[in-house]
Amino acid sequence: MIEDAVQNPASSPAASPSEASPLKKALPLITGAVLVGLALIYVSIWTFADLSPETLAQIWYFPSIGVFGAIIANTSGTGGGVVYVPVFNVLRHEGIIDLSREQIVASGFAIQCFGMTMGALTWTNNLYKTPVPQTGVRERDFWLIVALVMAISGPIMLATQRLTEFNPRDVLLWFKGFSVLLGITLILTTWTVNRTRPARTELAPIDMAVLIALSILGGFVTALFSVGIGELVAIYLFIRHYPLNTCTATAVIISSMTVLIGTPYHVEKGTVPWEVVALAAPGAILGGFLARRIAHWLGANRLKSLDGAWIVLSGLYLIALNV
Repeated sequence: MIEDAVQNPASSPAASPSEASPLKKALPLITGAVLVGLALIYVSIWTFADLSPETLAQIWYFPSIGVFGAIIANTSGTGGGVVYVPVFNVLRHEGIIDLSREQIVASGFAIQCFGMTMGALTWTNNLYKTPVPQTGVRERDFWLIVALVMAISGPIMLATQRLTEFNPRDVLLWFKGFSVLLGITLILTTWTVNRTRPARTELAPIDMAVLIALSILGGFVTALFSVGIGELVAIYLFIRHYPLNTCTATAVIISSMTVLIGTPYHVEKGTVPWEVVALAAPGAILGGFLARRIAHWLGANRLKSLDGAWIVLSGLYLIALNV
């Protein structure tokens, strides 16, 4: 049985193959420019990173964290912070690394600039590799989701970064509690009401209204933890049973754009631990490149289940640790 409409090209509504998408024409140039930009940024990071032998001995394994985080983030669309924030908080709690909560959030933003952006490029190029874009829903609706969410969550995130002060620990626990409920809902709907129902291929007005509400919450939360908006968008679209490409690719692209505009704030504050980013970023790039293939290999139902399980377990663990 076909798990998702995206795996059947004929089921994805789109324009005629003869109508070449403007984005498809420009995509090779955009991809090349972004990759060059990432390379230049990464080279410049080495001028700030403290990669002394002592530091390398302490965090030598961070490339593997980068790979793992980016794979989870870019297969599910939830954003790398869903891995980096819990993992770095646990390492901090155990006294393995000496990072403040502000540095953990800053590192989450910076690492995701590499992993999520590579993931966004990989997903987008794959969507447009065929004459008919495999966006799951109509191409226009696909990009409407991205534009709507970013138009709301982006300004809210930037304003939250500069204008508000909250206790990050308390808000993180509130958000993870909310995420646990969403993760449980995702697993239940995957194996009950969505088990045999065909995937949605038309965007409903109610979905746009819910995405607006989630964008407000997601912009606020992402500013505090480097994770939030991608997680909310991906989980909601999964619960509504949209095709895999629609759910994951929109969330990955949104997460990438979010961290790219949100990281300069942390650079200005001087809270980015450059040595952590220098080691984790290459792994994140590799994970972002491999994630789409892993997502399609897993299939929609197994991917949703694993995504929901990680969110539930990591959320419960953070709540238990009270970090």
